[in-house]
Amino acid sequence: MEINTKVDQLLGQMRTAQSLASKLTARVGRDAAVDGATKPDFAAALKASIDQVATAQSKAQGLTQDFELGKPGVQLHDVMINMSKASVQFQQMVQVRNKLVSAYQDIMNMHV
Repeated sequence: MEINTKVDQLLGQMRTAQSLASKLTARVGRDAAVDGATKPDFAAALKASIDQVATAQSKAQGLTQDFELGKPGVQLHDVMINMSKASVQFQQMVQVRNKLVSAYQDIMNMHV
C-alpha cells in the first residue's frame, strides 16, 4: 500500500506541475506580447522534457543494477518507485508525441 500512496503522490505532483506550467506559459506569452520579447522555444522545451525522461530512466536502471548486485543502501522500494516514476514520465511523453502527430495530421489534411 505504501507504493500506491507514493505513486498517488507522484501523480498529484505531476498534475500540480502541469497546472503551474500552463499558468507560467500563459504568463510568459502575455509578457512577451507586452515586452516584445521572443516567445518560449518549443523545441528547447521538448528537448528538455525528453532529457528529463532519459535521466529518470537511466537513474531507475542504475538503481536496479545496484540492487541486483547487492550494493548496500539500495532498497527494493526505492528501485520500484524510481521505475514507476520513469514509466509514468515515459508514458506521458508518448501521449504528448501522439497528440503532436495527431495535430500535424489534422493540419496536413486541411484544405486550403
